[in-house]
Amino acid sequence: MTTTLAAPGLSFGLSDDQRLIVQHVRDYAQTEIASRSAAYDRSGDFPHEQIRGLAALGLMGACVPERWGGAGLDSVTYALCLEEIAAADASVAVIVSVQNGLPEQMILNHGSDEQRQTYLRPLATGERLGAFCLTEAASGSDAASLKLRATRDGDDYVLNGSKAWITSGGQADTYLVMARTGGEGARGVSCFIVEKGWEGLSFGKPEEKMGLHAAHTTTVSFDDVRVPAGNLLGGEGQGLSIALSSLDAGRIGIAMQAIGIARAAFEHAARYALTREQFGRPLSQNQGVSFKIADMAAHIEAARLLALKAAWLKDQGQPYSREASIAKLLASDTAVNVTRDAIQVFGGNGYSRDYPVERLYRDAKVTEIYEGTSEIQRIVIARSVFQEFGE
Repeated sequence: MTTTLAAPGLSFGLSDDQRLIVQHVRDYAQTEIASRSAAYDRSGDFPHEQIRGLAALGLMGACVPERWGGAGLDSVTYALCLEEIAAADASVAVIVSVQNGLPEQMILNHGSDEQRQTYLRPLATGERLGAFCLTEAASGSDAASLKLRATRDGDDYVLNGSKAWITSGGQADTYLVMARTGGEGARGVSCFIVEKGWEGLSFGKPEEKMGLHAAHTTTVSFDDVRVPAGNLLGGEGQGLSIALSSLDAGRIGIAMQAIGIARAAFEHAARYALTREQFGRPLSQNQGVSFKIADMAAHIEAARLLALKAAWLKDQGQPYSREASIAKLLASDTAVNVTRDAIQVFGGNGYSRDYPVERLYRDAKVTEIYEGTSEIQRIVIARSVFQEFGE
């Protein structure tokens, strides 16, 4: 892990406090999370104990100001902490990333003080778990076409419809739900805060996914769910803009998750290459293998620098949407390529569940899909480029 960063317009080294925080998280992740990641992958059990441990470290509300119950960390420190969690278990990392990057940021930036006190504080302390409900069965990348309907009825809104592929569905206590209050398109979408246990709210069984087995993903169904008008976040018609603006922070988190996955695979492959002998010498002395290890190191370092630049821009209050998309695009590509090459270094052993790189490869793929596919990131980046040249 690098402790310095240099890029155009950006140069800094980590403070002693930042290094201590990241090291503390690394120690916890390696002792309390990594040792159980294979078992959770096999069982599909939700990692309640690990989430409670991370909450005790302040990481379930890492960037939330202390006045609202959070740890008040800067985005760079949080990003490096998330890499450490992902290197130990990507399932745990995505639970942490979603909570910090979406429900909390949405309520922090767009909620009233009453909403922050009622909902943000228990999320930030880790007392409650949050979920983000945007995707539907027929509405993925085309988020503006969502169908879940919210109809005003006196002092309430009544929600009907369903959401799909919701991280922490059924496990979370607080759901940030995008629903249609107006006509078609983005301007007809509003955002509501919904609590688990409300009548008419139900959850499907966890999806049987390729990877991230311990991070439960479910459908969330709404059957005449009554939501107080005071739980509208922002104003009517602002829901999709609130959601999409918060996805920028979430994309930094997914980039760091991807980097953590890639780093874990790289470290396993490098150690294996040093100890595994073929043709009378270690694999590390085979140029075909050593070049793979070199490429892994280079791509991981480059992806980390890009993600940390986006995090730094966020901390400076500067626009970072383009940088977040670049970071997620390249970090997810790096995760898939590095984990695939790590399996190749392990040879037949890499295809076995007795070795960790097989799991890391399965976990890596989804980073190219959720919180905006790689294709969506390219759209965001291209639009930014053409706007710049069109000025």
